[in-house]
Order: sequence, then C-alpha cells, then structure tokens
Amino acid sequence: MCTRDGFGLGGLPLLSDAETRSISAENPKGEKGAGATAVNHLGAGWKGRPCITLGNGKTTTLAEIEGPGVIQHIWITVSDTGPRGRTVLRDLVLRFYWDGEEQPSVESPLGDFFANGHAMRCRINSLPVAVNPLGGMNCYWPMPFRSSARISVTNEHGDAVGSFYYQITYALTDVAEDAARLHAQWRRENPVTYHKEYTIVDGIEGRGHYVGTYLAWTQLSSGWWGEGEVKFYIDGDAEHPTICGTGTEDYVGGAWGFGGETYSTPFLGYPLFHKVEGEIIKHGLYRWHVMDPIRFRSGLRATIQDLGFTPQPTGYEPLTDDISSMAYWYQTEPHAPFPELPGAKARWPR
Repeated sequence: MCTRDGFGLGGLPLLSDAETRSISAENPKGEKGAGATAVNHLGAGWKGRPCITLGNGKTTTLAEIEGPGVIQHIWITVSDTGPRGRTVLRDLVLRFYWDGEEQPSVESPLGDFFANGHAMRCRINSLPVAVNPLGGMNCYWPMPFRSSARISVTNEHGDAVGSFYYQITYALTDVAEDAARLHAQWRRENPVTYHKEYTIVDGIEGRGHYVGTYLAWTQLSSGWWGEGEVKFYIDGDAEHPTICGTGTEDYVGGAWGFGGETYSTPFLGYPLFHKVEGEIIKHGLYRWHVMDPIRFRSGLRATIQDLGFTPQPTGYEPLTDDISSMAYWYQTEPHAPFPELPGAKARWPR
C-alpha cells in the first residue's frame, strides 16, 4: 500500500479523502468537470475526440500530473499494423518520469511493457497486466509519485500512427514516505552470445524490490530451448547469486517443457507459443513477483541462461537465440542511468 486508501478488495470499504482523476484524449489534463468537451456533428460530449494521432518522430505527452498521487490503471490500444508495416508495438516507446527527474524510470517499447513482445498481440490474463481482444492493453502496477508524474510516447515508426487511444486513471492522495517508485527496463540481445548468460537487468543501485520479468524469446535452434536458470545477484553478489532457479519453464511456473500448452494466470504465464510453417518459433513468458518480491538493499542484477538440451551427444548445450526482456522493480530514487535504448530497427522482431 502507498497510502491508507490502499488498493484491492480489502481497501474498498474504507472511506478516503483521495480524489479520482482520469486522463484521456477526451480530457487531456484530467481536470475536474473538463471531460467530453470536444464537439462533433452530434454536438458536445458525443465522442468528439476519442483518440489522437502520433506524429512521425514526435514525442507526445500523454499525462502530466502534479502530486502527490498514485497512478492506478493505464489502458492503451492502437493498431499493431501501421503505414510502414507490422512493427508498431516496437516502434512506439513509452517513458515514465517521477518527481521531476530528467531520466525516465520506465522506458520500453509499447507492446513489451504490456507483455506483448515480438510486435505481436497476445492475450494476457494476469493480475498487474491484462491484454484483451483485440489489443486492449491494461496495466495495474501501482505507480506512486510525490511532486509530479509525466508519461510520454515517442513515435519511431517512420510515419504517423493514428487511432491511438489511451486512459490513465489516478488518485490525488498522500503518499507514504517509504513508497518506492516503479521502474521498468527493456533489453535485447540478438543473438545471445554463446555460453554467456543473458542479462535481464544490471546496474540497479539503491533499495527496493524486484517484481516482474517478461521474456520475448525467438528460438533460433531446433529442439528444446528452455533449460536456462534464472539468477538474482543481490547486494554485491559476485561470481555466484543468492537466488538461482532450475529452468526457464520452471521460473514461470510450468514444468517438463510445457507439453506444447500455453497458459496465463494471475502471476505466471506462457501465453505465446507462435509456431507457423515457414516462420521462426516465438515464445512469450512472464513471472510477476507480486506475492514473492525479491528484496535488495544496495543493488540487484538478474540473468538467464540460453540453454538447450539434446540427449546426444552432450546433453545441456548453450544456444544463441534472440531474447528480449522487460524487468520491473520498485526502488528509491535516484536510480542509476539506463543503457541507451536501441533504435527502432534494432528493436524490430525477426
């Protein structure tokens, strides 16, 4: 909880002095009594401005809020096919800034932030993230801020992208002194270096807790690909981690190679197994550490091995797949600078 107002079913009966506001194309500043003022042929208030167009190469501010407060829900939808092809969900970049910071605490391609990697739609039925037909992307990660919050989207598609719909709902309310800020970072290695662990996140400095991983995995080798262990190096761990899992499918709550089945649950999921004749196989996996956050006091690093298995002749064998990842965590500010986000072409899926 960030405040006494809290979240979830347990807090619903409690009265609160919090003020609910919501930003959308129909009320861009979230002002009281200022929604649905645009005019169309039916008059004022009749869906006069439900969406916006994102100019080519332009950064659009979706929300600029004075705090204290907590962002409670974000909903966004846009066509995954744009004028220049099926890359929109990787070409649009979300950035979140807390309390006047100059460097973003959240930086991600649009789709990957909502566990939709590969610039491809995929249904997600989890607690903090839900993606519903046909591409309604929802986020319920609580996002507290004290003085201000700013959310922007940058269009790197190479052409204007129209029909961008969004709604950002938040509470203006006191925020507890010990409430940390949400951070999220995207990375990719294409292909992964042979016999070297893939880095999900590195360089986290400060106190906080790690709350989620999403992996968009493009399989470039035949056979089973998911033997890799997930490792968390906590507070100065060097050669060996404090936490080490037993395999990729195990980390997301599955077992024995998934048996060819997909699933999406409140905290764990393997929602995407894209296997089409003539195309490279693609996987999507998530693990939300909501009930089991990984606490750190001074720093954190997380990795995963790109490891396959063949019965003969070697058994376990490192692979060189194309892996993208999202890491989600809460921490005190200031945060360490993020690595530079690769350009649009370097983010495109295979």
